[in-house]
Amino acid sequence: MEAKLMHLKILLPYGVFADIKNVKRIVVETTAGSYGILPRRLDCTAALVTGILVYETEEEGEKYVAVNEGILIKAGAQVSISVRHAIGNAPLGKLREQVEKEMIELDELEISARNVMAKLETGFLRNFQNLRR
Repeated sequence: MEAKLMHLKILLPYGVFADIKNVKRIVVETTAGSYGILPRRLDCTAALVTGILVYETEEEGEKYVAVNEGILIKAGAQVSISVRHAIGNAPLGKLREQVEKEMIELDELEISARNVMAKLETGFLRNFQNLRR
């Protein structure tokens, strides 16, 4: 029966978020709407939007993972999902709270990163102007 099941990998820029075997079905949010994947589906790719990914295993049942935008690739029984950020290991009700908390933290980090980039750009332009003199 294992040959009829899928192997799901959720990849982040800095590592592997999840490596799940024996997946019966996967539902993702794409640019064209919700998209269901079963083990015998043809190979495909899809552009993912920010949303909730649902997968089901025989052992654990239905699980939920909040994902940022990314890409899905299905090749045979292997399903690879590459996203910028993912949050999981929580019931669906608590997942929303975690997502909101993470997004606030990410917004603060993004503001900080933008400030650092602005300072670097200003310094670069100042040094570039000094070279022209």
